[in-house]
Amino acid sequence: MHKLDEIDLMILQLLQQDGRMTNVEISSRVGISAPPCLRRIRALEENGLLQGYHAVVNGKALGFEVKVFAMVGLHSQAEADLLAFEKQCMDWDYVRECNMLNGEIDFVLKCVAPDLSSFQTFLTEKLTSAPNVASVKTSLVIRCAKDVPGVPISIAMV
Repeated sequence: MHKLDEIDLMILQLLQQDGRMTNVEISSRVGISAPPCLRRIRALEENGLLQGYHAVVNGKALGFEVKVFAMVGLHSQAEADLLAFEKQCMDWDYVRECNMLNGEIDFVLKCVAPDLSSFQTFLTEKLTSAPNVASVKTSLVIRCAKDVPGVPISIAMV
């Protein structure tokens, strides 16, 4: 595990806020020259602390008006069955997150769809009819008050 210092944390925070920030801009903000800054960024990538760079796309502007959380219960929680369900989720475009839970529900899926009709078709034709799926409970998102990507680096314990 890479030992992080204050400069590494500042670099992570800056890149989390703006993944397009140039190395020169980052280096000036953290108070080091560009070459060692780039070495630090590469080390953060190699150690798995930076896992990619993504744009935040406005889903509603692209016509994805519906966000739904689906709580899925499976008939079997054998590891092979859990992995098979996770693999199936990877093939479903409407599923944007798939999280295995501890407790009564096996998985919670964050789904998006253009409209309720499209989501209902996905729900009935794919999700509820998938192998090993015992139950599905859905909750339609009415409003999102907070959607912050990443983690709160400012309070990271290193």
